[in-house]
Formats: sequence, C-alpha cells, structure tokens
Amino acid sequence: MRPIRTERLILRNWEERDRDLFHRINSDERVMEFFPFRRDRATADAMMDEFRSWIAEDGYGFAAAEIAETGECIGFIGLLETEDIDTLPAGTIEIGWRLAPEFWGKGYVTEAAQAWLAYGFETLGLNEIVSFAVAENHRSIAVMKRLGMRADPSANFDHPAVPDSHPHLKRHVLYRLPREGWQARQR
Repeated sequence: MRPIRTERLILRNWEERDRDLFHRINSDERVMEFFPFRRDRATADAMMDEFRSWIAEDGYGFAAAEIAETGECIGFIGLLETEDIDTLPAGTIEIGWRLAPEFWGKGYVTEAAQAWLAYGFETLGLNEIVSFAVAENHRSIAVMKRLGMRADPSANFDHPAVPDSHPHLKRHVLYRLPREGWQARQR
C-alpha cells in the first residue's frame, strides 16, 4: 500500500511498532463496547498480521492511522470487502474504523474516511461504499452521516458473527454512499 496523506494523518500498512496499540484498541472496554468479545494479545497479533497481509495484497484495507506530526499510531480506518454479511452482495466494500479513546472527538475518523472514500471511488472505481454499526452506536452513525452516507433501513440486519448471548449487539444499521452521492459532495 502506498501511504495516503491527509492534513494531519498518514494512512499506511501496519508495522511491528503498532502491535501494542492494535492490541489495546481490540481489548479496550470503551472501544469494544459494541462488540461481543475482546481480543487477547495473541489473537490481536494474528488479526494485525491478517490486516497487514490483505493490505499488501490488495493495496487497501483497515489500515493504520498515524498522526503525521508525531508518528503515533491512533487506530485504524479503511476499506475492506465484507465477507460474512450474507444480505450484502459479494464484493461489497465497507468503510470502517476503530481508534483509541484518547483520539475520539478530534475529527480524525472523518478526515481519514474522506480520503478513503476518494480512494475507493477514484482509484478503485467503486460504485458504492457501505458502512454498518450496532443500532445503538451513535458515535459511528454520526460519522457515517458526516460522510454523506444515507441510512437504508430495508437493509438493516442481524450480524451473523454476534452470538445469541449478546442480543443487544445483533441488530446493525446499514448506511450507503453511492459514487454519485460522493461526487455531488465534491462539487
């Protein structure tokens, strides 16, 4: 992956120095509030290796977000092909993010996501990018709205990876951004 530079961030592939942060964001109670599990270090390391491999192979993925001024990794933001959501067509690309809590509320996700949307529509030639979250995840839904994504209530779904032991986390809302909608916002 060729790094993407925004005003304050560098979006890049994962590096060995990112392992502590990657584990922290995947085990932190606040970050993982809307997920039914927390990852231990070994599982987080394996997931980071998987992300790194996908990015190297595809040129995009859930990439590390680094503050350009300090070199500090703050989490991930990126595009990824959805795999386990059977209500979405094969090849659907989602935009997603996860940041350490001390970086919330600073506009980093919106800034980086705008760069990823441009990459998705201009470089990858996508016709649509989606995002989804637990229905009660108002912070992520607010970002989706800031990006110009629109809710598609007819496509809301129960996430198949959420076990029945966590019914309050099953229902997910789906937001869509077609290429035309993104282009209109660029004018």
